[in-house]
Amino acid sequence: MEEPSFWDDPKESTKIVREAKQLKDTVEKYNKLKSEYEDIGVLIEMGYEENDESLIPEIEAMLEEFTKEIDALKIATLLTGEYDSSNAIMKLNAGAGGTESCDWCSMLYRMYTRWAAKEGYTVDVLDILEGDEAGIKSVTLQINGLNAYGYLRSEHGVHRLVRISPFNAAGKRQTSFVSCDIMPDIEEDLDVDINPDDLRIDTYRSSGAGGQHINKTSSAIRITHIPTGVVVQCQNERSQFQNKDKAMQMLKAKLFLLKQQANVEKLSDIRGDVKDIGWGNQIRSYVMQPYTMVKDHRTGAESGNVTAVMDGDIDKFIIAYLTWQSLGCPARNAGDE
Repeated sequence: MEEPSFWDDPKESTKIVREAKQLKDTVEKYNKLKSEYEDIGVLIEMGYEENDESLIPEIEAMLEEFTKEIDALKIATLLTGEYDSSNAIMKLNAGAGGTESCDWCSMLYRMYTRWAAKEGYTVDVLDILEGDEAGIKSVTLQINGLNAYGYLRSEHGVHRLVRISPFNAAGKRQTSFVSCDIMPDIEEDLDVDINPDDLRIDTYRSSGAGGQHINKTSSAIRITHIPTGVVVQCQNERSQFQNKDKAMQMLKAKLFLLKQQANVEKLSDIRGDVKDIGWGNQIRSYVMQPYTMVKDHRTGAESGNVTAVMDGDIDKFIIAYLTWQSLGCPARNAGDE
């Protein structure tokens, strides 16, 4: 990085700087843990030598914090994917069910933004479509921070809500679905050959916040990759050119992932991976009535504290997924559902 020519290729040099920072952070974390371990050992030895029981609360507090840091490091070792360290792009889509599904979509949006804030990540809203009466029909977010994609890929799939709907005058229990699509925000050029003839590009007026500028121009961009049915949208940037550039970046990342997952050479050999947003496809259920329970159908992880989960306490499910994946994604018995 000291070479004068290092910044000749800004994209490549930025990538190297980011990787160097990640390596430096890892070394610093290790050195910090090593120092804390030695400090705890010294304190325990001092307590024994001086028979000083007053040190016990301090030692217990240090051990508790040390254990938390070790657990966090263990989780990080499960992030072995090529793009796990990247920012994440998340798209939430309400399924059939009208206002109830749109409200569920807005609840998940709140859950994930609260989780991101807790992790110290920042969130940019790239595109949003409000519901006709309440809630959100769809929203695309960019979650920025180290390992954001590695953690959030556990959330890819259909999420089911069961509750007594506040929008149902009869007070009946209702089931709603929202799909969550996750992909890494890959900045470097990807080996994805996209035929311009396979794209349909639409412009529209942005519907989110942004002042007068956002209302005066049709700067928002929607790109459809016709062979696969993949659709990406962006309205966050100030110009149509910037929105198109970001949307193309998202499209390339999505198609690149599809190619990897399908293990094919050509895009023409794959089709979109979006499943029906409905019964039988859910990865996780959130039940609010007649009892309270959040259960992941892949890993079996569950929590009876629905309120905490909806406030962003989803680490339990993320860790369970990463552990389950590291074991080869073993199938669960039908009786475990």
